[in-house]
Amino acid sequence: MIEVELASVRVDIRTNTPLILLRELNDPHRSLPIFIGSSEAQAIALGHQKVASSRPLTHDLLLDVIASYGGTLARVDVTELRDRNYFAELVIYTEGVKKVVSARPSDGVALAVRVGAPIFVNEDLLANEGVVIAEGDNDGESDEIEVDESDVIDDFRDFLNQLRPDDFS
Repeated sequence: MIEVELASVRVDIRTNTPLILLRELNDPHRSLPIFIGSSEAQAIALGHQKVASSRPLTHDLLLDVIASYGGTLARVDVTELRDRNYFAELVIYTEGVKKVVSARPSDGVALAVRVGAPIFVNEDLLANEGVVIAEGDNDGESDEIEVDESDVIDDFRDFLNQLRPDDFS
């Protein structure tokens, strides 16, 4: 397993789909792009920015449940790509016992950024799917754009402020 960091949350211009880039900490600094949903992108951005909400959001709730059972999230492992879907595992320790729970990488990253847990990628997966992105290699021709996390947070707050009880019936 190779340790990575959340390098960015981006949007693919061609598909208008959010993605995360997980970049390995050491040379050659390969990045693993993983397409995710909009709500997951918002959850990752909110967690990364340490934005507190008045009530726990889903990922905060899961961490609270883990903690209520005496557990801690030790790490997130992105393990494989199967049928164009990435798979991950949450490594949780409860009373010294290791427990592994299957998860989507986006959910694992959303949890990891909230508690500062390390993220790892399977070495073969990174070798096969990772890409090296040169610094400043955009030349205005990039198929991806950086998402301003503060804009995502502002949009999410606007969405929450406009919700009415009728919207749920």
